[in-house]
Amino acid sequence: MTREVGARIRALREARGLSLSALAAEAGIGKGSLSELETGRRNPTLDTLYAVATPLGVPLAALLDDHDGAVIGGGGVVATRVRVLRETDRTTEVYLLRLAPGAVRTSPAHAAGVEEQLIVVAGHGLVRYDDRTVALAPGDHVRFAADRPHAYEAGPDGELEAVNVIVTPSSGQLDR
Repeated sequence: MTREVGARIRALREARGLSLSALAAEAGIGKGSLSELETGRRNPTLDTLYAVATPLGVPLAALLDDHDGAVIGGGGVVATRVRVLRETDRTTEVYLLRLAPGAVRTSPAHAAGVEEQLIVVAGHGLVRYDDRTVALAPGDHVRFAADRPHAYEAGPDGELEAVNVIVTPSSGQLDR
């Protein structure tokens, strides 16, 4: 998977006419780290993939293995791709998120117009967006604009499991 993800990042970067340095700066990661990702010498984390997807103008699904069941994790957070629906005007991604007790998933702002929904399946935690902190419990549903920084946090006593739906409007750029 590592080589395929790296190849996708490189192809998208080159298609947009971005240098390695420019993409690294926009993503807030080191040029060396990005180079290692592109060549398959470094395993990508969820945070790094989100950081790279935003300046490339693509949904996370454009970087992952292009099949349902693809898994990416790191830092106590595991995301399993459940479904991706590509339509003319948007891409809808559905993931099952699992956060270990006390784990925090901090996300930089996604591309303009991206919206997220979180449906809690099990466990307790928090979601932070804008100036809000919302407590999460099984059955809760939260919907928010994800084109601003946001974060999920599992409670200290158990894993937080949630369905995460991310809707990215089409930008006219390549996303495959």
